[in-house]
Amino acid sequence: MPSNTTAPPAKKKGRRARLILLVLVLALVAGVGYGGFWGVTTVRASFPQTTGEIRLDSLSGEVEVKRDANGVPQIYADNEADLFRAQGYVQAQDRFYEMDVRRHVTAGRLSEMFGESQIETDSFLRTLGWRRVAQQEYDKVLSPETKKYLQAYAEGVNAYLKDRDPADVSVEYAALALTNDYAIEPWTPVDSVAWLKAMAWDLRGNMQDEIDRSLMTSRMSASQIKQLYPDYPYALHQPIVDGGAVDESTGKFDPKGSAGDGDGDLTTGETPGDVPGSGSDSSGSSGSSSGGSGAQSQLGALSEVLDGVPALLGPNGNGIGSNSWVVSGQYTTSGKPLLANDPHLAPQLPSLWYQMGLHCRSVSATCRYDVSGYTFSGMPGVIIGHNDKIAWGLTNLGADVTDLYLEKIGPDGYLVDGKVKPFTVRDETIKVAGGEDRTITVRSTERGPLVSDRSSDLEKVGQKAPVGNAAPDRGTGYGVSLQWTALQPGKSMDAIFALDRAKDFDQFRAAAKNFEVPSQNLIYADTEGHIGYQSPGKIPQRAKGDGTLPAPGWDSSYRWKGYIPFEQLPYEYNPKRGYIVTANQAVIDAKDYPDLLTKDWGYGSRSQRINDLIESKTKDGGKISPDDMRTMQTDNRSEIATLLNPLLLKIDISDPYVREAQKLLEGWDYTQEPDSAAAAYFNAVWRNVLKLSFGNKLPKELRAEGDCINVRPADATGPVDEQNKLVRECGQRDPDSAQPDGGDRWYEVVRPLLKQEKSEWWVTPGNRTDQATETRDQLLARAMKDARWELTAKLGKDVSTWSWGRLHQLTLKNQTLGTAGPGVVQQLLNRGPWNLGGGEAAVDATGWNAAGGYEVIWVPSMRMVVNVGDWDKSRWINLTGASGHAFNSHYTDQTDAWAKGDLYDWAYGKAAVDAATKDTLKLKP
Repeated sequence: MPSNTTAPPAKKKGRRARLILLVLVLALVAGVGYGGFWGVTTVRASFPQTTGEIRLDSLSGEVEVKRDANGVPQIYADNEADLFRAQGYVQAQDRFYEMDVRRHVTAGRLSEMFGESQIETDSFLRTLGWRRVAQQEYDKVLSPETKKYLQAYAEGVNAYLKDRDPADVSVEYAALALTNDYAIEPWTPVDSVAWLKAMAWDLRGNMQDEIDRSLMTSRMSASQIKQLYPDYPYALHQPIVDGGAVDESTGKFDPKGSAGDGDGDLTTGETPGDVPGSGSDSSGSSGSSSGGSGAQSQLGALSEVLDGVPALLGPNGNGIGSNSWVVSGQYTTSGKPLLANDPHLAPQLPSLWYQMGLHCRSVSATCRYDVSGYTFSGMPGVIIGHNDKIAWGLTNLGADVTDLYLEKIGPDGYLVDGKVKPFTVRDETIKVAGGEDRTITVRSTERGPLVSDRSSDLEKVGQKAPVGNAAPDRGTGYGVSLQWTALQPGKSMDAIFALDRAKDFDQFRAAAKNFEVPSQNLIYADTEGHIGYQSPGKIPQRAKGDGTLPAPGWDSSYRWKGYIPFEQLPYEYNPKRGYIVTANQAVIDAKDYPDLLTKDWGYGSRSQRINDLIESKTKDGGKISPDDMRTMQTDNRSEIATLLNPLLLKIDISDPYVREAQKLLEGWDYTQEPDSAAAAYFNAVWRNVLKLSFGNKLPKELRAEGDCINVRPADATGPVDEQNKLVRECGQRDPDSAQPDGGDRWYEVVRPLLKQEKSEWWVTPGNRTDQATETRDQLLARAMKDARWELTAKLGKDVSTWSWGRLHQLTLKNQTLGTAGPGVVQQLLNRGPWNLGGGEAAVDATGWNAAGGYEVIWVPSMRMVVNVGDWDKSRWINLTGASGHAFNSHYTDQTDAWAKGDLYDWAYGKAAVDAATKDTLKLKP
């Protein structure tokens, strides 16, 4: 489809809008797809103008926007304000509907766009108050320079919106107009800042684990729960930082494994002061107990509320991770560092990321940016990428930055140390499209908002709460409050611009110091050959407790006493081993580090596989090429298969149909290619092993919706009889976040059990078709049988036609109308499916939830390999494309290549950009 050479007339009220609505109505009624009504000029009205000239009143000088064959823009300006104005304008051209939906999410205003169905979600988001905190950051915390950039960006967005009807901005607005008289509001700087709160929410750490452990107490003992949350396997999976400790004499972290020519110490800024709050405990006493039936009603309902909050980055933070690694030039074919990154996030259409270059034509003290990489639509700057001196990548650190508290509440307030404190109270009005306004009251403790107010089931605790004997009388129940670092104003927006213009490791660390939320692993490389790592973030220090279970809010000894000083957070600079790998594993061995970062790390399957691949490639003097880095990113080997498959092959199977499937596993190399029948069968067996061993023993609040089993009542005692007969109990959790999810935590749960022929976990009851199991091999045989018949139903009787990709499919969905709109609209806006390889906890992390099914629910949302110093030989790719417009040629033009593991050339220098340019647009004052 040719690029637009002129902008559509800005003012088209009346005929143009009515025509688009008519097209939509006809498409809905007749089910016409692309090539029919959706292919006419009307639909192209919202496509961006990519050539010619456009005049913008806010500009002070001419700006050039050069787009390559994939529509990726590189912007050239003479001053910083114009650079960010143009960024706002161009992102609005391609992605404004996405930006608009995001700001309604972060402000708790989805009901204004989509009606009554979003009231509950808006209520919860208003209770958290993301937008309020973002406003406080903008008003009181962010630097004047950052505010200037945010204002310029907003000016650019609003220049694009000026005098345009919604239907001329994006076709989704025409669909909304069928039921909602919606008007687009001007963009504001705070709209950009608030997006960081959504990012922090989805990367918030162990909040779901904290809830799940409490919910498990209704059916499991403390020792059983401990088995399901094993300690990090330091002996098997090495942490990010190899050694180091906090020097007691200086109060700074000493990276003993580093061999740099400088210590990278920082002297800027203040050490965070004490803050009010509390922590949590797993020891019982006056705090939370590992035993008991658990606060089932309030925590189960809270989990349901969390499922309802839009997961903009991934399903409830579960599986949210990423791979990144950097290799020193001593081990590369180029002699310079190579850096790779691929964040694992929810598949979205359009992709979460927007590729872009921001270039000052002449870099100077007044125009300092020459940066390229991945941005967020709706936010100025580059989040991941490189400038002319350094490159950097991000993965989720997973620090425990949220704590839930049980609160003894009454009509006058909440109890702390025997005294009643008044709530902080505010009212919030939610406007509803097509309905009446709703007003909610938000109550907060000194720790944070009372999230239990947002569900009728949360108004009262349940009959039993997980507390010890010293707890106050529950009376009518306990409430649940949330303390979270992102609910305090911070400087993360300042950090992004500082990263974009950093020139060395000291400046990189100085920028990282302000990257307070979400807490990320930051890797680094520069043109001088140095590599490094920094763990930043505002991470609480608890006076008591470890954050693994809800804490007693009535006991102030569980407060947060402050934050880990930045100078004490782990980092590395030029480690002697010559490379750094971060893939959500433990940052540092807990025995070497005095502060608690979290007890809920990723368990290191991906990170160790990457470490092993690097070591195997570099032994005996081998060198790593950029293509080797790309190959590593697409490595799909299954670690759990290396443990479980040898045992499966030893099972004596008499049923010829099951034996036929078992033969698929003979000679399998544990890779999970899309066309692999062995990978399909093994993953089905793994899913059924988990269901039989663990899933059927979990409480309903953790199991997937539709997963119904006959169980004893949670409060039953003694043998099953007429009083304690089995009851039908169905799962309540969204399938994408149910347990057991099959991730690498479950690898570590199963690893020691596979050595035990007998265990309570291998015991399962019989049913009409299967005998009860008592041993490991009996359960494995039953899982193999169940998997055979499950795949027969899904893929057919002939095992030779099976393939992992037919089970493991990716469908890209428009994040609003593509998930909840009429079926025909979903067909028109969504794309796919793609049959994928890879899998859960593989380096090629196309994640799926074993409790919910095989569908791909998180993916490498982009991939990049940076050739440091020879920047034009770097390569990158996005999950979808640059455009958010459904029938634009750049809507999903990168997805086929992404699915195959390919990368595109990444032009950076002026000559390379000019050679790659297909369209040039000039923005003039």
